[in-house]
Amino acid sequence: MTINKGTLYWSRGCVTETGKEGETIACRAVKNCHKLTVYNWLRNIPADREYDIFEVRFKSTRKGFYRNVNNIDLKEGAIVAVEASPGHDIGIISAVGPVAEIKFLKANPNITDAKTADIKKIYRIARVVDIEKWQEAVSLEYTTMIQARRMATSLGLDMKIGDVDFQGDRTKAIFYYIADERVDFRELIKVMAETFKIRVEMRQIGARQEAGLIGGIGPCGRELCCAQWMRNFVSVSTNSVRHQEISVNPLKLAGQCSKLKCCLNYELDTYLDAWDAFPKIRQIETATGTIFLQKTDVLKGVMYFSTAGNPQIFSIPVEKVKEMIDGAKKGEKLELHVDNDEINSEFKSAVGEDSLTRFDKSRKKRKNRKKPVTKNENKTSEKENNRTNKQKHRNNKQKNVNKNSET
Repeated sequence: MTINKGTLYWSRGCVTETGKEGETIACRAVKNCHKLTVYNWLRNIPADREYDIFEVRFKSTRKGFYRNVNNIDLKEGAIVAVEASPGHDIGIISAVGPVAEIKFLKANPNITDAKTADIKKIYRIARVVDIEKWQEAVSLEYTTMIQARRMATSLGLDMKIGDVDFQGDRTKAIFYYIADERVDFRELIKVMAETFKIRVEMRQIGARQEAGLIGGIGPCGRELCCAQWMRNFVSVSTNSVRHQEISVNPLKLAGQCSKLKCCLNYELDTYLDAWDAFPKIRQIETATGTIFLQKTDVLKGVMYFSTAGNPQIFSIPVEKVKEMIDGAKKGEKLELHVDNDEINSEFKSAVGEDSLTRFDKSRKKRKNRKKPVTKNENKTSEKENNRTNKQKHRNNKQKNVNKNSET
């Protein structure tokens, strides 16, 4: 990336200003620096014309499209001052060229021509003064959120303020709140406007958006998808679990937002396409008897059956199952020959898999071992042995004397 003189750019979580020779003369870290980035997959393709629509990202998932009416030389990562209502806002350019225009038309399906669309403007490249004021606004977000929560509690409102997003010029702030029911927060807006001396905007978010704002680590060991790259949330139903033949366990299927995990939809289309090749049957009539469907492995293309009164489960490819069904419709019952290789012995009881002590090894009983003898114990044992030996010697002498007297 070619960096122009005196231009502020966003790079590796820092705001950097370059001097005459490209040296860094100012570097300031900004909180909540990165949420969503855009890969310019048309970077190496020459543009057929000039594009004046740019995508600008702000805190969290907030993004907007703005027009470069002043023909400023802008590139990805540049920090700009854009039009807001009221005042101006500070954001970072995330998409340029045809990619930004394609995303703009996709986000606004009612607009057919991007050139004539009425959208907000890009004022200028952000100056150092703008960045300093922006940083001050960002530093006030946490304390403002805590005070707003106390105000909502004092007014008896059943709501939770999850995050605060200040505008770049500190004249306006967006308060994100979570509530199960409708909340009348008109009095709260008056109190916050008088206390913070800003214009207040309230936006309601759901449990998934709250988890994305807070962030965290999922059970897969990676950062939450909603906090890393997801912007639009799709509803997840139990049908996604049923089509993928996952055991319905609420503890394992629920995410940190207490909703069904978004990743249950990632492979759903693959399973739905694979299910189209499987016949919907529960049993098949064969020459040797009726076989009953027990399990289906969608990705392997195998169906598992068993006979009445026989616990052994054997596998049949889906193509062979279709032939058996077609033969049964014609009145031809095919003979079923099950090889030993087709008998499946992988099915085991899953009872106890959730036990907390399933990894504990059974402790074996240790044999009674002699305790190590210390020096003091050795001395006492020697003394006792000498005493016993002397006593035995005396007894033997007394016996000999008695024998001699008798003779």
